Amino acid sequence: MPHYQVRGSIPHKRHTVFRKPDGNLYAEELVSTEGFSDVYSLIYHCYPPTMVKQIGETINLKPEVAIENNMQHRSFKGFDIQPVDDFLESRIPVLVNNDVYISLAAPRRSMKEYFYKNSQADEMIFVHEGSGTLHCIFGSIPFEYGDHLVIPRGTIYQMEFNSSDNRLFIVESFLPLRFPKRYLNRSGQLLEHSPFYERDLKTPQNLVTHDEKGDFLVKIKRSDLLFSYHYATHPFDAIGWDGYHYPFGISIHDFEPITGRIHQPPPVHQTFETAAFVTCAFVPRLYDYHPQAIPAPYNHSNVDSDEVLYYVDGDFMSRNHIEKGMITLHPIGIPHGPHPGAAERSIGKTKTDELAVMVDTFKPLKMTKQALGIEDPDYFKSWLF
Repeated sequence: MPHYQVRGSIPHKRHTVFRKPDGNLYAEELVSTEGFSDVYSLIYHCYPPTMVKQIGETINLKPEVAIENNMQHRSFKGFDIQPVDDFLESRIPVLVNNDVYISLAAPRRSMKEYFYKNSQADEMIFVHEGSGTLHCIFGSIPFEYGDHLVIPRGTIYQMEFNSSDNRLFIVESFLPLRFPKRYLNRSGQLLEHSPFYERDLKTPQNLVTHDEKGDFLVKIKRSDLLFSYHYATHPFDAIGWDGYHYPFGISIHDFEPITGRIHQPPPVHQTFETAAFVTCAFVPRLYDYHPQAIPAPYNHSNVDSDEVLYYVDGDFMSRNHIEKGMITLHPIGIPHGPHPGAAERSIGKTKTDELAVMVDTFKPLKMTKQALGIEDPDYFKSWLF
């Protein structure tokens, strides 16, 4: 994953005296993963990050499942999700299982009255429409159309939007999101054949120390509950930090496609992986260049995974009647493939301009009640001639 970073002021050695100008100690915090066995960062606060003044109401966020056992190809019109002012209220779960929640959101306003922390999952927020800045204790990350924002669990953040027109595709992972192992050398550096490189990553910059006392509301998600914590100090009070654990962004437009003489399988499009699912980015690319190649994907059976495609932009050559923001679900156990006429249409074509994000889960996904409200119920018939 991202390499060592340092921002602001830190002491020469860990766990040693580091004083403020007034003589008081800065408060050191270790943010660690997998206990003390994986990546971590050390943050130096103006005040201890433990000063809780009040705990408010708890809200149940558990997704309401409408279809527990799905055995049907399905399609959802994601842009039918209506915009909502509040960032958290705008998040609508569509497909879920015990490993991952896939949601849509159309927030109209920036987060100003509160901060948010997801303590149960890493988040990958794909920015389909809109732009702005992700603020957190590590610094800020400007974002725009096409960015994946990867926010590790436990990170307190605020989303600042530049306008009221925003569309987000959100993946919550209960396992750590990582780069595919085959992209990495033994030292964790991205290899030459990787479709992206460390310099493509947007890391937190412009660390601002908020040395402030008051009443700061942090909404914390854990076990599908939202807890309201009021802290006595600003959550972004760091004077400095260093380590390997921090949010970052990467644009789908910086993904360099891997192509071949004949059709390449989905793993060449992979962006992130966990033990429970993978994500991919389909981007504009040259088609297969064997003289007899059929660029459209062949029919295939997902015997080990549910396949979710989120359509972003362009003409997706294997599908008919695709709209921006549409989600398709092709479940374990049923073959799927190009729509009628798509294979023939693709022959002789030299390139595609499609943009899409894929999530392949190794356990079946469940449909929420909200998903039923945006579903095209006849999608499963779309392969009929």
